[in-house]
Amino acid sequence: MLAALPIADPDPLWALINAFRQDRRGDKIDLVVGVYRDASGQTPVMRAVQDAEARLASAAASKSYRALSGNLAFNEGMSRLLLGEGAEALDRQCTIQTVGGTGALRVLADFIALVSPRATVWNTNPGYVNHRPIMTAAGLIVRAFRWQENETGPDIDAVVADLEEARRGDVVLLHGCCHNPTGIDPTSEQWRRLAMLCKERGLIPLIDMAYQGFGDGIEQDAAGLRHFAQELDTVLVAASCSKNMGLYCERTGAAMVIAPERNLLGNIRATLERITRANYSMPPEHGAAIAAHLFESPGMWLSELEASRRRVAEIRRDLTAALARCGAPETFQALRRQKGMFSLLPLDQRQMSRLREDFGVYGTANGRINIAGLLPRDIERLATALRAVSSSPYLIHARAG
Repeated sequence: MLAALPIADPDPLWALINAFRQDRRGDKIDLVVGVYRDASGQTPVMRAVQDAEARLASAAASKSYRALSGNLAFNEGMSRLLLGEGAEALDRQCTIQTVGGTGALRVLADFIALVSPRATVWNTNPGYVNHRPIMTAAGLIVRAFRWQENETGPDIDAVVADLEEARRGDVVLLHGCCHNPTGIDPTSEQWRRLAMLCKERGLIPLIDMAYQGFGDGIEQDAAGLRHFAQELDTVLVAASCSKNMGLYCERTGAAMVIAPERNLLGNIRATLERITRANYSMPPEHGAAIAAHLFESPGMWLSELEASRRRVAEIRRDLTAALARCGAPETFQALRRQKGMFSLLPLDQRQMSRLREDFGVYGTANGRINIAGLLPRDIERLATALRAVSSSPYLIHARAG
């Protein structure tokens, strides 16, 4: 059996991470790993999280099995965080806890494959590196639509043109905020246009909320999702607490199905639980219990999250200012208007290799960098390196994001 095992290609992201670790240069810069870092280069544990953990340890609750849907207080808190207090859609949604945001995506992919196996999932291009593998692993067909900028911002006309081929019942996978890898987010008017497109064409939105709170704010970042929930009968949502609570290794996420009618929710929950039962049975409790505490007393958590969001925005501002000072091409200024932890540099694969080999700056081959991984002391040096590699003849001027 094992002799017939196909040769698996190594994960290119982890290959870059290993190459960075083996690089002996003392001034190397890691912009690959997709985690938030503070000004000292650490991924901190929030004080609010530490306080919640202390209370949990003091309570010494039983470690017995929980429900298949996970921590119910967490599920209720996540539904309110995503949809807003008092939202009409709260009465027609089913939310279950999952093993991180990735687990939420896979549970929803299996749900789509079960209820609508002929549906095509339309994914942004470029898109999050794991979206396509998750969907295809569930047996779904995946097609791409362009996600890019023009001179003024997100090019929604390109999205609409590409989705002309989508059929009723197809799924459109959208990033609720802080698009990974481009950082290109729609305006309020563009969100309304996308919702109208889905409504008129009978398309089902699957909205990935991995970075709520890192764009314009915890409430503002949910505006697009909330408009979809208000205007459409059916919406799927995958959410994560990895970034906005710093619960990376706790694997805390949620899958939500918004249905046309409340009387469908019982069967939806039973179906989602059947999917998880055949996969991992029930999700881990600790991260969800922490999150439930934060929902009860959100003040310190939201303050810390806002400080992290502002830090990322300041890095964007300072980096683009440094790029302007050193005479880098104007295309780099798109970094300032983009949102969240990630952006795509307007560089090709050869230039990214030169950036790594000559300057010790590590980003992915397609140009993605983690803005939140950049330390203040490295901003000027990064700007100089980008100016140097962009002077080569390989600069792709058409890629603004």
